[in-house]
Amino acid sequence: MHLFYTPDIIGETYTLCEEESKHCVRVLRLNVGDTVHLIDGHGGLYTAQISSAHDKRCTVHVAHAQQEFGKRSYHLHIAIAPTKNVERYEWFLEKATEIGIDEITPLLCERSERKAVKHDRSEKVITAAVKQSLKAYHPRLNPMQGFADFVAQGFEGVKGIAHCMDSPKTPLPLAVSPHSRLLMLVGPEGDFSPSEVDIARRHGFAALSLGAGRLRTETAGVVACSMVAALNL
Repeated sequence: MHLFYTPDIIGETYTLCEEESKHCVRVLRLNVGDTVHLIDGHGGLYTAQISSAHDKRCTVHVAHAQQEFGKRSYHLHIAIAPTKNVERYEWFLEKATEIGIDEITPLLCERSERKAVKHDRSEKVITAAVKQSLKAYHPRLNPMQGFADFVAQGFEGVKGIAHCMDSPKTPLPLAVSPHSRLLMLVGPEGDFSPSEVDIARRHGFAALSLGAGRLRTETAGVVACSMVAALNL
């Protein structure tokens, strides 16, 4: 299946952007009459045929549209502190997208070693993972936010924080029901500070365990995604 990301698709005729047109015509060597599939990132999956195979403005005609393709029965939002090694953070973005996630917020914490991330680059990593894993839903990537400001915002559903301090924690699978909503906080490589854990607790976040071992930041994010996905099989 040749899949292209077309977030602004409207109507029966659509022209791929220059980057997607080049990939379609020059790399994949598709031509007039060939079948392609389009996703809008909001659950729409479209079957189309190429009507003009131009490597900068490839035009397709939509023959069939399906809505809510692969829709999940739960909502997962992970707020995570980007790692010092940006490749590890991008690995999390890729794998979380493949497994299933709805929203991602990079967090700026007291112990963060990375203070900024390139939003456009992160979006490209997510989009590539969406296409590779045949997803019709594109996770929402928010701008980086400071920890205190973020946790003070409202959220409807279970709110959890994963930290390494010695204190009672509830295993994530016992705290979350199938078909529910979860906002999960994952800290930097030096963990959340005690004051951040206290702030989160005061805003209704429960301490949730992802297992007995100590996990890297990006691994913790992927494990949280996997646990929630398993709950909803």
